Amino acid sequence: MNQYLSTGTLKPLSITDLAAMKQRGEKISCLTAYDASFSALIDKVGIDMILVGDSLGMVIQGHSTTLPVTIKDMVYHTHCVSKARQRAFIVADLPFMSYASPIIAAKNAAKLMQIGGAQMVKLEGPKFECVSFLVDQGIPVCGHLGLLPQSVNQLGSYKVQGKELAAAEKILTEAHQLQQAGASLLVLECIPASLAKEISSQLTIPIIGIGAGVDCDGQVLVLYDMLNIGPIKRPRFSRDFMNGANNIEEALNTYHQSVKQSLFPSIDHSF
Repeated sequence: MNQYLSTGTLKPLSITDLAAMKQRGEKISCLTAYDASFSALIDKVGIDMILVGDSLGMVIQGHSTTLPVTIKDMVYHTHCVSKARQRAFIVADLPFMSYASPIIAAKNAAKLMQIGGAQMVKLEGPKFECVSFLVDQGIPVCGHLGLLPQSVNQLGSYKVQGKELAAAEKILTEAHQLQQAGASLLVLECIPASLAKEISSQLTIPIIGIGAGVDCDGQVLVLYDMLNIGPIKRPRFSRDFMNGANNIEEALNTYHQSVKQSLFPSIDHSF
């Protein structure tokens, strides 16, 4: 059956729509995008969310980390993506040091929304004060726990988080605190599937996993990883959806359907 959505009369999904999807048990599909062409194609196959990630620093700009990405970069790429989509909900990353204080966070979030066209901003870590302040200004916020790429120099490397009991309890507590601070969405990256399942069941807001098991409310992958292109090695939790596909559109649709049907991620793509 053709799952593609008709175009021309669609309006963008809202955070209320995503919350309703969690309530009725419908998985949320999400991919990163950084330009209009991929944005339009992702939107065409019906994927629910587009994350304009600071991962563009690695897959677009060729850096070894996300740290060099600026707010100017993020505004530009978010604007490119938002111009081309009709239905997908757009979340944009606040890059490294662009939310060092609540006031700085608000100014940069305003740029992503006013100029870039984002519907929500995402920030990494237990930044409860920033989240609360942004929400008070009417800015929807997505939290991000587990592996925090912007903290790679502090972590030492990109590795699974929350494997020890104390670390797992800390992530669980911080997830609750982010929800209490007003976050409407939460990304969990590279944590044990059992921990992600527990967080997803305890929180009322949608939980989007990347390397966090199949029991999250939705899944996100870096676009270039799941197409198996780009300058860096594809991480273990991703999957080459171009394998067996005739073209990119087919690969995107296979990913979308695999998430919707809880076929991805498998145990092989989980920790």
